[in-house]
Amino acid sequence: MMEAVILVGLQAAGKSTFYLQRFFNTHIRINLDMLKTRHRERLLLHACIEMQQSFVIDNTNPTIQARAVYIGAAQEAGFRVVGYYVRADVAECRQRNEQRTGKARVPSQAISRTRNQLQVPTYAEGFDMLYAVQIDPQGEFVVTEWPDTEKS
Repeated sequence: MMEAVILVGLQAAGKSTFYLQRFFNTHIRINLDMLKTRHRERLLLHACIEMQQSFVIDNTNPTIQARAVYIGAAQEAGFRVVGYYVRADVAECRQRNEQRTGKARVPSQAISRTRNQLQVPTYAEGFDMLYAVQIDPQGEFVVTEWPDTEKS
């Protein structure tokens, strides 16, 4: 089945590493940092939809409004829409961000700004499935089904 995966989380929360470990071999990665413009991002999104190719939106996607663009397009095309909320606190993200180099490192204030905008995803947005993702003390991703009682 065609699948649209939407990652949600702060910068340096581990979203891209999660993509690499879980979806690299099966899903196209759509990432604004890589594509540079919303126009290019839309082109790749529409190409995946037209080709019925599963994809992952690997951006922070902090707001319901930001996620709605992808959810609506995917639903219209008959894709299964799955969300992964990569949980990490600001301190963890800042620590990981400090280990980054070059353009991969974001200003520390950007992490705080995203945290202030963050709206936790819900099934009411149109997700078919939602999961919470955390990094355990050994550095492994732990995925659990989202405990949303409004799931249909």
